[in-house]
Amino acid sequence: LMAKHAVLSSASHLWRSIRCAKSELSLDLTLACGQSFRWRQTAEGHWTGVMSGHVWTLTQTDDTLWYHVYTKQDKKTTGQERKISVSDAVKKEETGETGEGVKDAVKKEKERRSVGASGRSSEEEMLRDYFQLDVKLGDLYSKWGAADCHFKHIADIFTGVRMLRQDPTECLFSFICTSNNHISRIQGMVERLCQALGTPLCHLDQTSYHDFPTLSALADSRVEARLRDLGFGYRARFLQQSAAQILDTHGPRWLQGLRSVPYQQACDALRTLPGVGIKVANCVCLMALDKSEAVPIDTHVWQIAKRDYNFAAGKEQKTITDKLHKDIGDFFRELWGPYAGWAHSVLFCADLKKFQSLKEESSVQQLKRERGSSARGKQIKREHNETVTLKTHKKTKLSIKKEKGT
Repeated sequence: LMAKHAVLSSASHLWRSIRCAKSELSLDLTLACGQSFRWRQTAEGHWTGVMSGHVWTLTQTDDTLWYHVYTKQDKKTTGQERKISVSDAVKKEETGETGEGVKDAVKKEKERRSVGASGRSSEEEMLRDYFQLDVKLGDLYSKWGAADCHFKHIADIFTGVRMLRQDPTECLFSFICTSNNHISRIQGMVERLCQALGTPLCHLDQTSYHDFPTLSALADSRVEARLRDLGFGYRARFLQQSAAQILDTHGPRWLQGLRSVPYQQACDALRTLPGVGIKVANCVCLMALDKSEAVPIDTHVWQIAKRDYNFAAGKEQKTITDKLHKDIGDFFRELWGPYAGWAHSVLFCADLKKFQSLKEESSVQQLKRERGSSARGKQIKREHNETVTLKTHKKTKLSIKKEKGT
């Protein structure tokens, strides 16, 4: 039987959950705004992708983040079928019906449940780390909104845009593919890279999922020619050479180690690699190396700075120089503070064509509200006038009665 992508409504017992409000995390915005290129919508509101060597499907309800992790399939059973049998086995064992054959599986499932009851499972920890759920996004939005009225207006429509904390290797080599490129094409490239060089993980609904390639797989001398055949163009050389340079000069843990050095030092170190300019270096600093103050500047962000913030420096320039990149970054860091990179990603997301309908919907709702409040105002006024007229009428009747009585 072919394994299928999980859907919350059809097999809810296979899912686990974390309490998380939509205002703290919007999957639809966060996973589609060009931070990671490995997530696809596989059903309405359901996102499937690869993270930490596992294939996940995520979805959410108003106050809960739901997740399903696929187990590796063997020749006899699909991952989903095995999960069902394990859950059933636990139920059977609890009622004394289990045979010897599934004791190990039952033990593991029970351990997983007890960890869930007493603390956090390793999978929950992975998700919390990936979405940086310990950072209170609502508090940040409030601070940014108080400092910046334009942000406040945008934030009301685009709530829950978080920065992911990605694997540094995946983030760096994905972003080397972004030069002169757009999100859907980058997604295709990253997918082909993983299919060609990554370890297979599982197969769902005729889609095969692979882990991101290791540095040694990327550094192989035959990789450039192979990637050129796959349509990577000049980027093929950058990918192979950067991987080889990291391994030859620094070693396999070097990228991870950049998490613990200051922002500027990490940025400068990344820029020594082939195909890594200032914007790509800032993306990796922000999205994988814990540098929340990194603000990647591309032409979109430059336009936002000029259009929405009257940023005047470098108006005559046609390209973004290192100095202009730093000046715009400093401007936003001063405005938004130590999490400036997170705030920038909200505005970047709001500027993407794919999300313009959200702005239009918001404008329509605002107009309705205004019309509604205007109509309500008129109604209140009319009711007030009617009340005044009624009172006046009653007073008149009373005074006539009094006159008649005298």
